Order: sequence, then structure tokens, then C-alpha cells
Amino acid sequence: MVPRRPITSSNISPLLLFLLLWPSACLAIRSFPESRASILSRFAEAPEYRNGGECPASSGEEPASSCDRSVVHIAMTLDSEYLRGSVAAVHSVLRHASCPEHVFFHFVAAEFDPVSPRVLTQLVRSTFPSLNFKVYIFREDTVINLISSSIRQALENPLNYARNYLGDILDPCVNRVIYLDSDVILVDDVRKLWTITLTGNRVIGAPEYCHANFTKYFTDDFWSDPILPRVFGSKTPCYFNTGVMVMDLVKWREGNYRRKIENWMELQRKRRIYELGSLPPFLVVFGGDVEPVDHRWNQHGLGGDNVKGSCRSLHPGPVSLLHWSGKGKPWVRLDERRPCPLDHLWEPYDLYKPNRDRLRHNPSSHHLPLVLSGSGSIGYSNYFV
Repeated sequence: MVPRRPITSSNISPLLLFLLLWPSACLAIRSFPESRASILSRFAEAPEYRNGGECPASSGEEPASSCDRSVVHIAMTLDSEYLRGSVAAVHSVLRHASCPEHVFFHFVAAEFDPVSPRVLTQLVRSTFPSLNFKVYIFREDTVINLISSSIRQALENPLNYARNYLGDILDPCVNRVIYLDSDVILVDDVRKLWTITLTGNRVIGAPEYCHANFTKYFTDDFWSDPILPRVFGSKTPCYFNTGVMVMDLVKWREGNYRRKIENWMELQRKRRIYELGSLPPFLVVFGGDVEPVDHRWNQHGLGGDNVKGSCRSLHPGPVSLLHWSGKGKPWVRLDERRPCPLDHLWEPYDLYKPNRDRLRHNPSSHHLPLVLSGSGSIGYSNYFV
């Protein structure tokens, strides 16, 4: 009788080995769609928001296209890390829009995001079935070699720089767009922001903060240089936050502003002239030549400073848009059960299912943000991020 050899990987044929492992392979193959389904099921479907009687009549039953000039065009980035914030931002825009069917979203997704652009597209469609939108793919290698280190690693994400390329990424027929960060909530009609006038040759409009210390956004090496500060000429540059901008893409393309911003990023790689990610190149290119927008459209800094992420209060005056710029994000602090007071104003727009279930079981935690639309201040923060 011939003794049996122990079964090892060395004496099993490739075919037999595959057959032995077939159940595991099948399980792995089946698990991928389930993983995608899990992602798609994380968010509840938003209510369906329809136009009011004062809205222009829709042309037939076809949805608005990306070239439709009768709609409000909004550009946002879309990625797995800030997905929850993006969904809440979209929800807030639709909830307060007088003509929600006349809003078109242009989402920019990273080519190599852990959640693919295709899955992100499916998620948006399942969460907002009647939303007018288009997803564009941003090639990260476009900007990766231009990014320098920042004071916070999150600011080095290539998608933070997608706003520099909107003139190239969006369809050429898109002449004007509102750019919004993923950590904002609107509590007012977005059309009011859309209809502001960009006077003269101004390319962008944004709330300016001229009492902020503008010099701190650049290093001593910048200010001590005999040539660099002359970029401002006779202009008086003021700080503005790039998370909320109205952009004239016709003037942007004609002025080749993408290349002007890239030139400063290339200089930054050679000489350390600023510390704060994608913001300073915009400040140096547009500082002193921004169409001033009412401060109510960017109550920013609610995420705290870029190191500690401390709680902040609102700037004085009425509020149309809240912006959790800075280190702390409301969805993170809420999940960790250490929210800042203003995080509860973000909470009602959150469509993430576990959070909505918690709100249903604890109605006292559901704060309505509508009171902010015409309300006054809840304090003041003099730190700008």
C-alpha cells in the first residue's frame, strides 16, 4: 500500500487548488456588489422639492441640461471623505430654493477616490432622484506636482485644488457658476447669491473681510521680497474665503487664471511664501479685485482653527450660509458626541441614516435652522480660516 502524501500547496495542481478555493472566490466576488450596495444605502432619500408658482415654466418634461442658462449652476467637489457634508449641503440648497427644479449641480470627483465616481454618481441619484446634476472626473495628476505641504494634511488633498480648474473641467457652455465647499449649509434662497452683479472686469465675487490681518496669510519671505508684494500694486487686498465664490467662467478662461494660480504654486514649491493650502494663490491673484458680497453668504470658521478645531460662534449680522471651514466638521463631532453648539444647526440637513434614526428617537435634538435667515448674531469670532 502506497502511503498518502500530505496535501500541500506544492503538490496540488493549479486547477485543483482553484476548485478547493472556489467557495471563497465566489464569496469574494459576491461581496463587492454588497459593499457598493452598503454605500448606496447609507443615506435616506431626500424629500422631493418642487418649484413655486413664481418660477419660470419648465420646457417640457426633460430635465435641465448642464448648458441651460436659465438655471442656477453650482459646482461642488464630491469625495468619500466629505460625502456626508456634500449631501447635507445639496439638501439645504434644495430645501430653501424658491425654484429647486432650476438648480443644476456640477460635481467634481477624484479619479482615484476609494469610492469610484460611478458609485458616487449612483449615490447622488438614489438620494436625490429628481436632481439636475452631472459628475466630472478630476485627474489628480493635473495638480499633484504643484501641491506643497500645508499646516494641516487635509489641506493637501488634490481635490481641494479642483476649483482652480473649473474653467477647464466644466462644459465650455457653462459661463457662470457658484462654487461651494462641502462643509456648508444654506438657509436662504441660493438665487439671491446667483443674481449678484460682477462689476467691471471682476472675475469672482465673495464676502470680503478687510479688518482681518491679511499679512498673516503669507510668510516673511514673501513680504520682505523687493518684487513679490508689488503684485498688489495700488490695490488694497482683503481676505476672502474661497469656499463660497460666484465665478464668471468666461472671464476666467479669457484671463487664463488657471495658469496665473499655477505660477504662484510653482513659486511656492521653490520658496516658502505661504502656509495655508489652496487659499493663498487665490488671495494673491484676486486680492483687492473681488466683488464684495454680503457677509451673510459666508459665516465661515465654524470648524474652528486649523490645529485645535475649537468651537466658534457666528459673526455679527444675519445669516444665509453657514460654513464649517477649519479643522472640526459637524458630522464628526456629532458622531463623537462632542458637538459644538452650532453643529446642531447642520444636523437637520443630514441624510445619513444612523443620524436620522437618532433624531427620530430624540426629537428634542432636532433644531430648526430657519430662524437664522433673518436673525441677528450669536457672538463674534475674529479668527478667519
